[in-house]
Amino acid sequence: MSQIELDAAILAAFPAGSTVVSAVEQLNTNWSRGFRVDIIEREELIGMAEAEYEGQLAMHLVIPDHTTKPTAWGFFQGDQTKAWYLAPFRNLRAELPPLRSFLAIMQKMHRQSVSPTGKFGFHVTPYYGPPPMIVDWTDSWEIFWTREFRSGLAYVQRMRGENPELVEVAEEFLQKVVPRLLRPLQTGGRDIKPSLCHGDLWDGNIQMEIDTDRPVLFDPCSFFGHHEMDLQCMRGARYTIGLDFVELYKKEGDVSEPKEDFDDRNAMYAVRNDIMVAGMWPQWASLIDKAIEEMRRLLSKHPDGLAGFHGDLRPNEVVLARRID
Repeated sequence: MSQIELDAAILAAFPAGSTVVSAVEQLNTNWSRGFRVDIIEREELIGMAEAEYEGQLAMHLVIPDHTTKPTAWGFFQGDQTKAWYLAPFRNLRAELPPLRSFLAIMQKMHRQSVSPTGKFGFHVTPYYGPPPMIVDWTDSWEIFWTREFRSGLAYVQRMRGENPELVEVAEEFLQKVVPRLLRPLQTGGRDIKPSLCHGDLWDGNIQMEIDTDRPVLFDPCSFFGHHEMDLQCMRGARYTIGLDFVELYKKEGDVSEPKEDFDDRNAMYAVRNDIMVAGMWPQWASLIDKAIEEMRRLLSKHPDGLAGFHGDLRPNEVVLARRID
């Protein structure tokens, strides 16, 4: 199905301020043609300006040499359905940094950032493209990731149509693979620190500053999460920063225990990214099939779910500190 350009009269009938994402022919008869038109109403997305500001500021506090300090954000004075975001201009060129230099920047952001609540989440809603993330504070990374993944499943079906096969495979994936790979991170004496994640760290959001020759990271959808989530955009062949960097991270990065699960965790995180990209861009709708295939692969590797983990799964002890005056 090819995408078509809509007549201005049709565009004028959509809600004010909306944007057409895609317009694809669905059927035709001898006397008419029918189209499916997906739109975004900007009133739902004005939070993006605040999210961009807060996410960029959070990164700047940790890696100031590799980010821009945002100036301000707000609503248009004459139209409260529109928002703006302001930041200083940086003279950038579309060039990727050496992988080890990039690794050092990532590690500094992950290691030195501190969640204000000690939990996973964020204080404003970030946006992974158009869809908002669910970032209510929680102690459990498994809970955080599971609810975000379910939200992504709902989004891709809203944009690309209901897919019973995707739902069926994803539900088994959520019941078996997700707890098998995520629960061991926070049980048996193992733990992960809620680290500041860029959230959308693909090669399009990293460039070199011409004046300083330093890598600069921008366009985040920041949250405090498992630091390995920042590798979710690097598994697909479509990304320039790809599996070579993932392998470097595996050898020299901060791989969480159990380390033997690293590759499977990376594949699981990448499934979420593929689903979101398929929802955002019609030309990447085939990634739904890729996600199904990868979920099936992980299910075949972990058919028993959590019961297949042979290490310690006892809950970690919670130590409560009481102030004595």
